[in-house]
Amino acid sequence: MTAIERESMEYDVVIVGGGPAGLSAAIRLKQLDPDLGVVLLEKGSEVGAHILSGAVLDTCGLDALLPKWRDMDAPIKTEVKEDNFYILGPAGQVRIPNWPMPPFMDNHGNYIVSMANVCRWLAGVAEGLGVEIFPGMSCSELVYEGDRVVGVVAGEFGRDAETGEPGPAYEPGMELRGKYVFLAEGVRGSLSKEVIAKYDLSKGHCPQKFGIGMKEIWEIDPAKHREGTVTHSMGWPLGSNAGGGSFIYHLENNQVYVGFVVHLNYENPHLYPYMEFQRFKHHPMVAELLKGGKRVAYGARAISEGGWQSMPKMVAPGVALLGCSVGMVNVPRIKGNHNAMLSGKAAAEAAFAAIKAGREGDELSAYEAEVRGGAIGKDLKKVRNVKPLWSRFGLVASLMGGGLDMWLNTIGLTVFGTLKHGKTDAQATGKARDFKKIDYPKPDGKLSFDRLTNVSFSFTNHEESQPAHLKLKDASVPIRVNLPEYDEPAQRYCPAGVYEVVGEGQDARFVINFQNCVHCKTCDIKDPSQNINWTTPQGGDGPNYPNM
Repeated sequence: MTAIERESMEYDVVIVGGGPAGLSAAIRLKQLDPDLGVVLLEKGSEVGAHILSGAVLDTCGLDALLPKWRDMDAPIKTEVKEDNFYILGPAGQVRIPNWPMPPFMDNHGNYIVSMANVCRWLAGVAEGLGVEIFPGMSCSELVYEGDRVVGVVAGEFGRDAETGEPGPAYEPGMELRGKYVFLAEGVRGSLSKEVIAKYDLSKGHCPQKFGIGMKEIWEIDPAKHREGTVTHSMGWPLGSNAGGGSFIYHLENNQVYVGFVVHLNYENPHLYPYMEFQRFKHHPMVAELLKGGKRVAYGARAISEGGWQSMPKMVAPGVALLGCSVGMVNVPRIKGNHNAMLSGKAAAEAAFAAIKAGREGDELSAYEAEVRGGAIGKDLKKVRNVKPLWSRFGLVASLMGGGLDMWLNTIGLTVFGTLKHGKTDAQATGKARDFKKIDYPKPDGKLSFDRLTNVSFSFTNHEESQPAHLKLKDASVPIRVNLPEYDEPAQRYCPAGVYEVVGEGQDARFVINFQNCVHCKTCDIKDPSQNINWTTPQGGDGPNYPNM
């Protein structure tokens, strides 16, 4: 194949990803020097189209970036008024009082938001400062010069669906080059994954751990709506099958966010995270809230859960990883947006200082030092043992031991030191023969829904004439290995119904319905054979989340 010739454009900083980390970096760069050339590339059809988060927002990141945001008509209106935490059983619930929890677990003073809409607003702020934002521009490759990252390829279209080679309507895209490249792709981004592997950035750190978060927006009976109420739960229906829990957030306009998280280190390959979510809504407490309401949107996204121990080195020559590309979620608080924004700010300040000093293409070590030694590191170190305790000993041990450790960490002490994460989530998957199949009730179409119907409420779309962006390293593995050994769990762990096994015995085939993909990245994480590689599709494809 002959080399593809592309036009190129030069910037000071190239940012990949229009989430809170990338947008914060763009805004901060322009605050520091309006003359810096800053471009932000977003693979979604618009900024916010691929943003899915709970979300209860701790505004500390926004306070640091835009101290006067309250005077800027931000879509951040619903302050938390009530904060509830329950342990669920099949037919009832027990409320855990707030007083035993460390002060930083309190949600009062935080805001229930749509992070998709917050990012749309931040994009407007960035553009007002002179940032060039290009939505619908997937970044399909990194550009290297020697050992240094110097840019990305964006806007490539028209590869042949069968061969992957340039087709008759091929558009090669452009090289966007920068003195520094920021990767703010979110969890398990394809370029970030490449950088981490190429530069061995995870060396000396625990493997990253993940969860799958699924979310629906419901319009409910106004008589049941309690604006500003935050409810979290653990326990049923997961029980001992998996770690995880739920959230229900009452925002404005009689709407509630209903979400469910399943930790991806579960062993039983028969577990079906999506159906656990649907079953959860039939709990009496939840069913009563949703009865008479209607679901208006659905989506799913992987969550980085490894925390302090799992954050890889964040810099390599010419490139820095931001936000969830590193993994900055505080798991017990179920919050990462504040740290993503702080990371964007820190990366921008490090790049500005470097460019001002006449440097380019080196490692922004000042950025990493600020993340680990500053507010982000302090936030994550306090809770670093909660997730490994949960993984090893279950929910009760995590609540008791993790709670004690969090309290002691508020005064700089710890019971456990720093516990390690062991296996990757893929390696944690057990053999099908060692576990019983789980009988899930059929969705009723009122509270619970079949997967493909719900995917239509993500408004996802992919141009079918392109190659599938979900690539198998070995096409024989799903039927030859995963089906007999693990009952091919891709049929269940995908929250969008992308993967199917069609036929039986010698006639069994593995089918990839890539058009359904909501870009959650679960397959790239959980496949026990690590045979699926998630790559970016053409720009503008994927979900179109309205208010997630």
